[in-house]
Amino acid sequence: MDLGLTDRVYVLTGASRGLGHATAQCLVADGARVVLSARDADAVAAAAQRLGGPERAVGLAADLTDPKTPGQLVAAAREHFGRLDGALISVGGPPAGKAAQISDEQWRQSFETVFLGTVRAVRTVADALPEGGAIGLVLSTSARGPVPGLGISNGLRPGLVGVAKDVADDYGPRGVRVVGLLPGRILTDRNRELFAATGDPERARAEAEATIPLRRIGDPAEFGRVAAFVLSPAASYLTGITVPVDGGALRGL
Repeated sequence: MDLGLTDRVYVLTGASRGLGHATAQCLVADGARVVLSARDADAVAAAAQRLGGPERAVGLAADLTDPKTPGQLVAAAREHFGRLDGALISVGGPPAGKAAQISDEQWRQSFETVFLGTVRAVRTVADALPEGGAIGLVLSTSARGPVPGLGISNGLRPGLVGVAKDVADDYGPRGVRVVGLLPGRILTDRNRELFAATGDPERARAEAEATIPLRRIGDPAEFGRVAAFVLSPAASYLTGITVPVDGGALRGL
Protein backbone atom coordinates (compact mmCIF):
# COMPACT_ATOMS: atom_id res chain seq x y z
CA MET A 1 0.00 0.00 0.00
CA ASP A 2 1.20 3.49 -0.85
CA LEU A 3 0.52 5.58 2.25
CA GLY A 4 0.99 8.82 0.34
CA LEU A 5 3.77 10.02 2.64
CA THR A 6 6.32 11.04 0.01
CA ASP A 7 7.68 14.54 0.76
CA ARG A 8 5.12 15.19 3.48
CA VAL A 9 6.52 16.83 6.61
CA TYR A 10 5.83 15.90 10.22
CA VAL A 11 6.88 17.24 13.61
CA LEU A 12 7.49 14.62 16.30
CA THR A 13 8.08 15.45 19.96
CA GLY A 14 9.91 13.21 22.39
CA ALA A 15 11.43 11.62 19.32
CA SER A 16 15.09 11.05 20.13
CA ARG A 17 14.17 7.51 21.19
CA GLY A 18 11.23 5.25 22.00
CA LEU A 19 7.86 5.42 20.27
CA GLY A 20 8.44 8.86 18.79
CA HIS A 21 11.66 7.79 17.13
CA ALA A 22 10.16 4.51 15.94
CA THR A 23 7.38 6.48 14.25
CA ALA A 24 9.90 8.85 12.67
CA GLN A 25 11.77 5.86 11.23
CA CYS A 26 8.59 4.54 9.63
CA LEU A 27 7.63 7.94 8.22
CA VAL A 28 11.06 8.52 6.70
CA ALA A 29 11.17 4.99 5.28
CA ASP A 30 7.98 5.82 3.35
CA GLY A 31 9.36 9.09 1.96
CA ALA A 32 8.35 11.67 4.57
CA ARG A 33 10.60 14.27 6.15
CA VAL A 34 10.60 14.99 9.85
CA VAL A 35 11.44 17.55 12.51
CA LEU A 36 12.34 15.80 15.75
CA SER A 37 12.36 17.39 19.18
CA ALA A 38 13.58 16.27 22.58
CA ARG A 39 15.09 17.94 25.62
CA ASP A 40 18.58 16.49 25.12
CA ALA A 41 20.33 18.39 22.30
CA ASP A 42 22.95 15.72 21.62
CA ALA A 43 20.42 12.89 21.61
CA VAL A 44 18.03 14.59 19.21
CA ALA A 45 20.87 15.60 16.87
CA ALA A 46 22.09 12.00 16.78
CA ALA A 47 18.55 10.74 16.16
CA ALA A 48 18.15 13.08 13.19
CA GLN A 49 21.48 11.95 11.78
CA ARG A 50 20.43 8.29 12.02
CA LEU A 51 17.38 9.12 9.91
CA GLY A 52 19.43 10.55 7.07
CA GLY A 53 20.51 13.98 8.20
CA PRO A 54 19.30 17.37 6.92
CA GLU A 55 17.75 16.05 3.72
CA ARG A 56 15.32 13.86 5.64
CA ALA A 57 15.40 14.89 9.30
CA VAL A 58 16.38 17.78 11.54
CA GLY A 59 16.54 17.85 15.32
CA LEU A 60 15.55 20.60 17.72
CA ALA A 61 16.30 20.67 21.44
CA ALA A 62 13.01 21.71 23.04
CA ASP A 63 10.77 21.10 26.02
CA LEU A 64 6.97 21.07 25.77
CA THR A 65 6.70 22.81 29.13
CA ASP A 66 8.00 25.94 27.37
CA PRO A 67 5.03 27.78 25.78
CA LYS A 68 7.27 28.82 22.87
CA THR A 69 8.15 25.27 21.84
CA PRO A 70 5.15 24.39 19.64
CA GLY A 71 5.54 27.55 17.58
CA GLN A 72 9.26 26.89 17.20
CA LEU A 73 8.55 23.39 15.89
CA VAL A 74 6.04 24.67 13.34
CA ALA A 75 8.52 27.32 12.21
CA ALA A 76 11.34 24.77 11.93
CA ALA A 77 9.27 22.53 9.66
CA ARG A 78 8.44 25.43 7.36
CA GLU A 79 11.98 26.80 7.38
CA HIS A 80 13.74 23.51 6.66
CA PHE A 81 11.20 21.75 4.47
CA GLY A 82 8.76 24.40 3.32
CA ARG A 83 5.58 22.83 4.67
CA LEU A 84 3.90 21.02 7.58
CA ASP A 85 1.46 18.13 7.22
CA GLY A 86 1.09 16.78 10.72
CA ALA A 87 2.56 15.91 14.08
CA LEU A 88 3.03 13.13 16.59
CA ILE A 89 2.83 14.61 20.08
CA SER A 90 4.56 12.45 22.66
CA VAL A 91 5.85 13.26 26.14
CA GLY A 92 7.65 11.07 28.63
CA GLY A 93 5.63 9.01 31.05
CA PRO A 94 4.91 10.66 34.41
CA PRO A 95 6.39 9.28 37.66
CA ALA A 96 5.07 5.96 38.86
CA GLY A 97 3.16 5.69 42.12
CA LYS A 98 -0.33 5.31 43.52
CA ALA A 99 -2.65 8.28 43.03
CA ALA A 100 -3.39 8.54 46.75
CA GLN A 101 0.31 8.77 47.62
CA ILE A 102 1.58 11.17 44.95
CA SER A 103 2.47 14.66 46.17
CA ASP A 104 0.80 17.84 45.01
CA GLU A 105 4.07 18.93 43.42
CA GLN A 106 4.33 15.75 41.35
CA TRP A 107 0.77 16.26 40.16
CA ARG A 108 1.51 19.88 39.21
CA GLN A 109 4.71 19.04 37.34
CA SER A 110 3.05 16.21 35.48
CA PHE A 111 0.07 18.37 34.57
CA GLU A 112 2.44 20.96 33.08
CA THR A 113 4.31 18.40 30.98
CA VAL A 114 1.95 15.54 30.20
CA PHE A 115 -1.31 17.49 29.99
CA LEU A 116 -0.84 21.20 29.34
CA GLY A 117 2.26 20.73 27.20
CA THR A 118 0.35 18.31 24.99
CA VAL A 119 -2.77 20.48 24.75
CA ARG A 120 -0.71 23.55 23.83
CA ALA A 121 1.16 21.62 21.13
CA VAL A 122 -2.02 20.17 19.63
CA ARG A 123 -3.69 23.57 19.54
CA THR A 124 -0.70 25.28 17.92
CA VAL A 125 -0.08 22.59 15.33
CA ALA A 126 -3.76 22.22 14.44
CA ASP A 127 -3.96 25.94 13.71
CA ALA A 128 -0.99 25.61 11.36
CA LEU A 129 -2.12 22.56 9.39
CA PRO A 130 -3.67 22.65 5.93
CA GLU A 131 -6.55 20.47 4.81
CA GLY A 132 -5.44 16.86 4.97
CA GLY A 133 -3.22 17.42 7.99
CA ALA A 134 -3.21 15.02 10.93
CA ILE A 135 -2.14 14.94 14.56
CA GLY A 136 -1.48 11.80 16.58
CA LEU A 137 -1.31 11.89 20.38
CA VAL A 138 0.77 9.22 22.07
CA LEU A 139 -1.24 8.41 25.18
CA SER A 140 -1.55 5.05 26.95
CA THR A 141 -3.96 2.21 27.52
CA SER A 142 -4.43 3.87 30.93
CA ALA A 143 -6.79 6.20 29.07
CA ARG A 144 -9.31 3.33 28.99
CA GLY A 145 -8.43 1.36 32.09
CA PRO A 146 -6.23 2.18 35.11
CA VAL A 147 -2.78 0.61 35.14
CA PRO A 148 -1.70 -0.44 38.65
CA GLY A 149 1.02 1.80 40.04
CA LEU A 150 0.63 4.57 37.44
CA GLY A 151 -1.72 6.91 39.27
CA ILE A 152 -0.75 10.12 37.47
CA SER A 153 -1.11 8.50 34.06
CA ASN A 154 -4.46 7.04 35.10
CA GLY A 155 -5.60 10.54 36.06
CA LEU A 156 -4.30 12.59 33.14
CA ARG A 157 -4.48 10.34 30.06
CA PRO A 158 -8.31 10.01 29.99
CA GLY A 159 -8.55 13.80 30.02
CA LEU A 160 -6.30 14.03 27.00
CA VAL A 161 -8.55 11.60 25.14
CA GLY A 162 -11.41 14.02 25.79
CA VAL A 163 -9.30 16.93 24.56
CA ALA A 164 -8.37 15.03 21.39
CA LYS A 165 -12.04 14.31 20.66
CA ASP A 166 -12.97 17.95 21.26
CA VAL A 167 -10.20 19.22 18.99
CA ALA A 168 -11.12 16.66 16.32
CA ASP A 169 -14.66 18.07 16.31
CA ASP A 170 -13.39 21.65 16.00
CA TYR A 171 -10.89 21.04 13.19
CA GLY A 172 -12.74 18.34 11.28
CA PRO A 173 -14.58 20.87 9.08
CA ARG A 174 -11.17 22.13 7.96
CA GLY A 175 -10.11 18.62 6.99
CA VAL A 176 -7.64 18.28 9.88
CA ARG A 177 -7.70 14.97 11.77
CA VAL A 178 -6.81 14.18 15.41
CA VAL A 179 -6.30 10.61 16.64
CA GLY A 180 -5.23 9.22 20.02
CA LEU A 181 -2.84 6.28 20.08
CA LEU A 182 -2.87 3.98 23.10
CA PRO A 183 0.34 1.96 23.40
CA GLY A 184 0.29 -0.91 25.83
CA ARG A 185 3.33 -2.87 26.92
CA ILE A 186 5.98 -2.03 24.33
CA LEU A 187 9.68 -2.52 24.96
CA THR A 188 10.78 1.08 25.40
CA ASP A 189 13.13 2.48 28.03
CA ARG A 190 10.04 3.50 30.01
CA ASN A 191 8.80 -0.09 30.28
CA ARG A 192 12.28 -1.38 31.04
CA GLU A 193 12.40 1.09 33.94
CA LEU A 194 8.99 -0.02 35.20
CA PHE A 195 10.04 -3.67 35.06
CA ALA A 196 13.34 -2.88 36.83
CA ALA A 197 11.55 -0.96 39.58
CA THR A 198 9.86 -4.17 40.71
CA GLY A 199 13.22 -5.65 41.74
CA ASP A 200 12.74 -8.66 39.47
CA PRO A 201 12.44 -7.40 35.88
CA GLU A 202 12.34 -10.85 34.28
CA ARG A 203 9.46 -11.95 36.46
CA ALA A 204 7.66 -8.62 35.92
CA ARG A 205 7.99 -9.00 32.18
CA ALA A 206 6.73 -12.58 32.25
CA GLU A 207 3.72 -11.54 34.34
CA ALA A 208 2.95 -8.69 31.95
CA GLU A 209 3.20 -10.96 28.91
CA ALA A 210 0.80 -13.43 30.53
CA THR A 211 -1.93 -10.74 30.47
CA ILE A 212 -1.49 -10.02 26.74
CA PRO A 213 -3.37 -12.27 24.31
CA LEU A 214 -0.38 -12.27 21.94
CA ARG A 215 1.77 -13.32 24.92
CA ARG A 216 4.62 -10.92 24.21
CA ILE A 217 5.77 -7.34 24.70
CA GLY A 218 5.45 -5.21 21.59
CA ASP A 219 8.34 -3.84 19.56
CA PRO A 220 8.51 -0.05 19.07
CA ALA A 221 8.42 -0.53 15.30
CA GLU A 222 5.00 -2.17 15.64
CA PHE A 223 3.71 1.03 17.19
CA GLY A 224 5.59 3.18 14.67
CA ARG A 225 3.92 1.52 11.70
CA VAL A 226 0.45 2.09 13.14
CA ALA A 227 1.25 5.72 13.95
CA ALA A 228 2.67 6.35 10.48
CA PHE A 229 -0.48 4.95 8.90
CA VAL A 230 -2.74 7.06 11.14
CA LEU A 231 -0.80 10.21 10.17
CA SER A 232 -0.82 9.37 6.48
CA PRO A 233 -3.36 10.29 3.78
CA ALA A 234 -4.25 6.60 3.64
CA ALA A 235 -6.10 7.09 6.96
CA SER A 236 -8.01 10.11 5.68
CA TYR A 237 -11.37 9.09 7.21
CA LEU A 238 -10.08 8.39 10.72
CA THR A 239 -10.49 11.14 13.31
CA GLY A 240 -11.69 11.59 16.87
CA ILE A 241 -10.88 8.00 17.83
CA THR A 242 -8.38 6.18 20.01
CA VAL A 243 -6.40 3.27 18.59
CA PRO A 244 -4.97 0.70 21.03
CA VAL A 245 -1.61 -0.79 20.08
CA ASP A 246 -1.44 -3.32 22.88
CA GLY A 247 -1.50 -6.88 21.60
CA GLY A 248 -5.15 -7.22 22.65
CA ALA A 249 -4.57 -6.43 26.33
CA LEU A 250 -7.50 -4.02 26.74
CA ARG A 251 -10.65 -5.96 27.50
CA GLY A 252 -13.27 -3.39 26.45
CA LEU A 253 -15.02 -3.90 23.13
